[in-house]
Amino acid sequence: MDSIDAKNMSPGQKILAMETLWESMCQEEEEPAAPDWHGQILENRRAWIAAQDARFITLEQLRERLGR
Repeated sequence: MDSIDAKNMSPGQKILAMETLWESMCQEEEEPAAPDWHGQILENRRAWIAAQDARFITLEQLRERLGR
């Protein structure tokens, strides 16, 4: 398989490459395994929620925070 020099790709070419990869992955019968670190992050977030330490915001609040 040839490597791709993403640094020299235009934003449109990068999006097309991601869409192509995503479409290919969606055709696979078996889902890829999540990395081990992902499970730890999810466990930490569940613990924050269970301890009532988590603070949630709406999508609109996030957009305001990001200035969008």
